[in-house]
Amino acid sequence: MYAWSTVTAIGFWIGTLLPIVYLPVFITGIDSVQALSLLFGLLVVHALALIVGHGYDGSRIR
Repeated sequence: MYAWSTVTAIGFWIGTLLPIVYLPVFITGIDSVQALSLLFGLLVVHALALIVGHGYDGSRIR
């Protein structure tokens, strides 16, 4: 159970902080296939992190 709790916490915090990484991608522009692939990759990782981190107990007010 402790391992899953750790994975959930990591997923939550990645899902929370990952949008900060979008900013440099948008500032530099999406003018190549590599930049578009990076953006789609970030979106996939973000979605997975939100799914995994959804049950994080530390995110709820007690």
